[in-house]
Amino acid sequence: MLETPEAVLDALRENNDRPYNLHRTVTAEELVDAAEQFDEPELLVTALLELMSAYEYTGEHRKAPVVFARVLKLRDDSPDAFSDWEANQVLWRFKWVTTSLLQVPEVPLAAIRGWTDQMRDRYREAGHGMQPVAAMRHRIAAHVGSEEAERSAYDLWVTRPREGMSDCEACETRHRAIHHVGIGDERRALDIWQPVFDGGQTCAEEPYVSQAHALLPLLSLGRVDEARSHHLSGYRYARGKTGLAEEVGLHVEFSALSRNEGRGLEILAENRALFETTGAPLSLLGFLTGVEVLLTRLVADGYGTTTVAGPLGRSWTAQSLLAHVSGEADTLAAAFDARNGTTGVGDRRRERVARPPLLAEPLPLGLRTTRPETAPAPPVSSRDIPDDFTELVTRAREMAAVGHPGDTALWERIAERVAAEGHVHAPELGPEARLRAELVEQRGFTAYENENWAEANAAMTEAADLFAGEAALPWHALAARARVSSFAWGDAGDREAGDFPSWSVLDGLLGEARELLGRGGGGVGAGADGFGTGEGVPSTGEDIPATTDDTPDAKAASPATTDDTPATGENVTEKYLTVLHCRAFAAHAEAAAEAPDVSAPTRARFDAAMDAVVSEAARFGMPHLAVGVRRYTADLASRAGRADEAATELRTALELVETSGRPWRAPRLEAQLGQILLQQDKPEEATAALRQALAGAARFDDTTFPVAFTYLLLGHASSHAGDLPGAVRHLSEAAARFDRESDHNAAAEARLQLADVLGRSGQPADAVAVLESLVLDDASATVDERLLAQIRLNLARGLRELEEHQASAEQFVQLAETVAAWEDRTTYTLVTAESAIALARADRWDAARAAYERALLAHRDTRLPGQAGLICEMAREFAALTMAAEGSDGIETALARLAEADEIRGAAAGDAEDLVHWYEAGATAYQRARALAAAERFPEALAEMERAITAYEEGGEQGETPRAEATRVAALIEANGLNSPQAAIARLDTAITRCEKAGIQHAAQILSALRTDFATQRED
Repeated sequence: MLETPEAVLDALRENNDRPYNLHRTVTAEELVDAAEQFDEPELLVTALLELMSAYEYTGEHRKAPVVFARVLKLRDDSPDAFSDWEANQVLWRFKWVTTSLLQVPEVPLAAIRGWTDQMRDRYREAGHGMQPVAAMRHRIAAHVGSEEAERSAYDLWVTRPREGMSDCEACETRHRAIHHVGIGDERRALDIWQPVFDGGQTCAEEPYVSQAHALLPLLSLGRVDEARSHHLSGYRYARGKTGLAEEVGLHVEFSALSRNEGRGLEILAENRALFETTGAPLSLLGFLTGVEVLLTRLVADGYGTTTVAGPLGRSWTAQSLLAHVSGEADTLAAAFDARNGTTGVGDRRRERVARPPLLAEPLPLGLRTTRPETAPAPPVSSRDIPDDFTELVTRAREMAAVGHPGDTALWERIAERVAAEGHVHAPELGPEARLRAELVEQRGFTAYENENWAEANAAMTEAADLFAGEAALPWHALAARARVSSFAWGDAGDREAGDFPSWSVLDGLLGEARELLGRGGGGVGAGADGFGTGEGVPSTGEDIPATTDDTPDAKAASPATTDDTPATGENVTEKYLTVLHCRAFAAHAEAAAEAPDVSAPTRARFDAAMDAVVSEAARFGMPHLAVGVRRYTADLASRAGRADEAATELRTALELVETSGRPWRAPRLEAQLGQILLQQDKPEEATAALRQALAGAARFDDTTFPVAFTYLLLGHASSHAGDLPGAVRHLSEAAARFDRESDHNAAAEARLQLADVLGRSGQPADAVAVLESLVLDDASATVDERLLAQIRLNLARGLRELEEHQASAEQFVQLAETVAAWEDRTTYTLVTAESAIALARADRWDAARAAYERALLAHRDTRLPGQAGLICEMAREFAALTMAAEGSDGIETALARLAEADEIRGAAAGDAEDLVHWYEAGATAYQRARALAAAERFPEALAEMERAITAYEEGGEQGETPRAEATRVAALIEANGLNSPQAAIARLDTAITRCEKAGIQHAAQILSALRTDFATQRED
């Protein structure tokens, strides 16, 4: 009950510690009512100023001027009721009132200008300069939209010197930059903003508010890395804050214009309450306009019927919400323009809505997001696709014959044309049965690429039957059967060595090939001149070997070509080599399962299979047809740790590709070479190879190339080469592409690595934003449990680094619940120990103590190697947090925790895996000394710090830095606690000399500065 002024004051202090939200605002209103029951104007002043702050930071601008009017009356009637700080705040908050009145279209412009006049008079009376007044007048002019008046007001503002009542430097910088954005000078605006973005100018809202306003200027100037970073960290701050509705709208608009519409819809879903805000109409207009930009893009792109999040109380589609938002925003803009007597507000709004996307392709943000539902089917690329059906099929066969990956779009179009009503086969293309078989075969290739083995084998078996039957193409049939048999060696995922099919089927197929040759099936014995020039030999597959299970490239084993021999209508060379290559694939799968220690029989089969392809391809004068098996050889060498041999093999293959005039065969080789170069710790060379691979795959329309995986490798290479911004771009791209492939675990892995790079780049908030997108309910449901656990652990630690302790504790608690069921007790102990600290930092002490005891019990039960140091660290941290929370009242609890740390260290005397005994002894003694000093038990504290110094000395060179820190605190205890500055100076003299000899100059400088302070104090 708030029955006394003291109780109200205590409640005001408690409310002041809460975050700005509806609960704090309502409580502030109640406390004003409570303060009014007492005849104590001092209390009422404090309550009114607290309420005004709540209104300012939650967007209740309609109400703030009324409260300020009461404050002004109290200031005039009872000036003694104001402390110096409160009197200063009265003047400061004139600026708040000006911006609040601008927010409300019902307030006449003359009334707003009247407030600035009163502000001018009060500032003069108090002896302040006019720069803050000029700033407010510029704010009014910029809002009204008269270009000449705005420029004049700007000049009057920025030419005056800053003074005590000026806005903080970061906020003034923001308004200066926004002015230049408004007049079209985005480069100048970004230059002005740079001190804010560099961290030189900050405040409670900066750099986050500026980040929102800089998004589109950055995007339009091509500075996409900065735009991405500003969105990730800036939106985290703005999310859910009613006082930042305009900034949320800017993030929605950025999502639309960077072609991340799915991200925009997620932001809408997280901020539905903003549709209902009425306290700041101008900010609401900014939000609605950003939403309208997004919805306009969605409707224009065919997503009008997509379900979206709008005002509560009904369901919305993009089309219906667009109509609603557009109407609301038009009404608001018209009201402001009517109040202002200009069209400035409406003009700015119309300009935003009309702006087209600023990028041709979506900007990878690194976030796990969803695309809108009910999307129209993407059109098949029409590039180089003939309209004439005969030409279309002929072109597809020609491209397939030379292994050109661009044939995929052609076969897809052929399938559409054949399935269309009224299609009639063209006789000049040969038997219709052949085309049917080719299309079924293509369906099998597609299924292979998607690793849908059952469907693929069924389609390829059907194709083999069609080729052998009505099409009368026995070599085609034999090649299709060989593919089916070889894929039996690769479709079981992670096979164990020896767990493979019998070689009898492949042996039988090779026998059939030889028998067919013996019957004159194309005259292979005639040599190279007797055969067509078809390519079509399977390559190593859709993934890059050495990291992924490798499968024959289905598209490389193509149908017969226009160069078929007249006798059979088949390219015998290609089909014969296809059979040999399928054997090579099987031999590689078998050897890879045993790698790196491949048995002699398996190695012999592998070598024989490889040699057969290489020798036969050379015999026919087409050595480039053996490029695929060279990839197998390189892969096996890489698995055995012979990276140099693997790189040599791949470079030889690339030379063969170059001389063959078939450059589309190079990208997969270059990608694999890039991976090998990474293993050789040559990241710059790897980067070049991987970039070349991606460029080639795009150039030749290789739709089966592992683009996502290659971007992942490129991200690794860039990171190792020190190009962290490049690594962020490539890992973001990899994650987005894995999303499109519905490879949820791979996408999560990429984002986990992206977050690590962001953290190492000094962008911890960006890293947290990426990880947060992975733990949402719909995202986490598709990710492997252990991978999700690692993500949560990294997220919890990232939140801790940002000092968001409540959120960090929540993640640790959820993680602890997950790992509690695991047999791995090491992970359970680690997570529980970190949870205890996180909960304590979040001031959830009951839960923290429970988690502490669970971690301690888990360690004592298992005594697993490597855990003692972790538990000792937990105990020390718990002791420090206890003292911080309870002061001297917590000393006994803290000492008990530290005694537990000593007990754990002593019990782990033989554990050398993770426990550095000298460090643990010193760290615990150091923390005990600090706790005793905080309890003003200075003699005990100094003795304990001496023990810490002695322990650190045992660490030799590694112990010098912590020893210097212990010496620093010992000197403080002597000088300030025991009143012995001379002893402290003597101690520091010795320590400074020691640090200089050890080469730790930073520590020497800190100790020297402290010595100077003590010497000065003695002189005083």
